[in-house]
Amino acid sequence: MKQPLLVMAAGGTGGHMFPAQALAEAMLRRGWRVKLSTDARGARYTGGFPHTVEIDQISSATFARGGLIAKAGVPFRIAGGVTSAVAGMIRDKPDVVVGFGGYPSIPALSAATLLKRPRMIHEQNGVLGRVNQIFASRVDAVACGTWPTELPEGIEGYHVGNPVRRAVIERAGAGYIVPGDYPMSVLVIGGSQGARILSDVVPPAIAQLPMEVLRSLRVSHQAREEDIERVATYYAENGIDADVQPFFNDIPRRMTEAQLVISRAGASSLADLSVIGRPSILIPYAAAAGDHQTANARGLVDAGGAIMLPESRMTVEDLAAQIELVLSEPDGALQMVRAALGFGMPDATERLVSMVEELAEKGRT
Repeated sequence: MKQPLLVMAAGGTGGHMFPAQALAEAMLRRGWRVKLSTDARGARYTGGFPHTVEIDQISSATFARGGLIAKAGVPFRIAGGVTSAVAGMIRDKPDVVVGFGGYPSIPALSAATLLKRPRMIHEQNGVLGRVNQIFASRVDAVACGTWPTELPEGIEGYHVGNPVRRAVIERAGAGYIVPGDYPMSVLVIGGSQGARILSDVVPPAIAQLPMEVLRSLRVSHQAREEDIERVATYYAENGIDADVQPFFNDIPRRMTEAQLVISRAGASSLADLSVIGRPSILIPYAAAAGDHQTANARGLVDAGGAIMLPESRMTVEDLAAQIELVLSEPDGALQMVRAALGFGMPDATERLVSMVEELAEKGRT
């Protein structure tokens, strides 16, 4: 019997790639062959994928970047990518194609639509991304990571949650050491691209903490490449033990060890936080399309697992006060952990797998 084939299409950020990685891990265990269709930017995030996943680097582009000449070439690059994807699907005949959003998913989803292959999308955020908006009415199913998700009229969504990588599942509900007079850890993550505002505000906010907190504090801070030197220098000059890097390959471990996480409100970060179960201060990205990060954060905040600080209120003093509140109230921090775990959906991958297998079965009949 022919080995079933899943083609995944995902864009070039961790928010799109991490759920795809989780699905790939699960489908491989079920005996499927798995291919990932992405572009050069997305290929940078494939280091954690199982080595048996076939990476198909395909041409795509967006009108959102570059000058006039670059934008003029976008349709031709997309057309080239679609042509290549069509040729690949005629040859391989995938059983299911799943798009996770981002413009690099356009070629594979377009090819699946043209060839009428079983296809679906997974939207991580509470607001559909641009590419998923285009394909929502052209696919067989829409899986939603955040609930409720704003969907076009007449489109039905299925709440499956956001799949998390195996390294996160292995730490699901990991024991939490409440803040106290002993070594503590704070993890600062601004999404896979880092965040300038976190590099501007978090270090001075931490520096304002009482000395009895600072002396036992260790900070892991993910920053943009261009901000690393100044952020690391600031921490060092203020006597704060900090590890500053552009990207952490071991975020699940660092999150497990943290007493507090300060983060953007990306869907994958929220999924990790609620599956592992850690108190967090969330700073939604104000310029996110459709303000989707605020929509993402609302559920976890309402559940009591996180504190939300809009960028418009993101002052050093306000952030310092919130950090101190969590690190000086062990009972409150533990309540946030329990609330986050209650909000989490550690079975999101299994739910998505079920949708994929049902879609494949329908395609065979």
